[in-house]
Amino acid sequence: MPKISAATVADHRAQQRRALVAAARALLESEGGAAVTFAAVAREAGLARNSVYKYFADRADLLSAVVRESAPRWTERIAAAMAAATTPEQRVAAYVRAQCELVRDGEHRIARALAGDRDAAALRAAAGDAHRELLTPLVAALAELGDDTPEFTAQLIQGLVNAAVTALESGAPYGPTTARAAALAVASLTALRPSGS
Repeated sequence: MPKISAATVADHRAQQRRALVAAARALLESEGGAAVTFAAVAREAGLARNSVYKYFADRADLLSAVVRESAPRWTERIAAAMAAATTPEQRVAAYVRAQCELVRDGEHRIARALAGDRDAAALRAAAGDAHRELLTPLVAALAELGDDTPEFTAQLIQGLVNAAVTALESGAPYGPTTARAAALAVASLTALRPSGS
């Protein structure tokens, strides 16, 4: 039996799986989606190539695990920024700024690398779950403002965020782009207020 570096076999397997996901994430960040092959991931993790097959059925399964591992960090950052705001309008602005910060800090490279991946169709379920999680705090802020269709409005605001992200990735300056996107999102909220309020 091979040596294990954990208290139990289950812990060892969990450790190995985390190492493979981390290796795939590192390759996505540094070289893009095409670089994520089982051989490259195994090499990056310092494991034998056949080890990858013990944990993931195929490449799409591995990439889905990367999305599921990354998404909670993104959601936590957005939720923390929104929780620090005191009004629903400030929470909407914080939502926009937090996503722009993720781009500034390089987190969005993973999503971008996966978007054009050959296994993108297989990743839609994992990405869809991650996207819904990202929208949850925004939907809550919109509902607090009295929006009767907060999910739909959240999707429209996310469209604005996506445009800001595209601009940032194309070289637009971070500060002015983020400030304008947040201001536009907050200004759009006036349409949700009943007349006379």
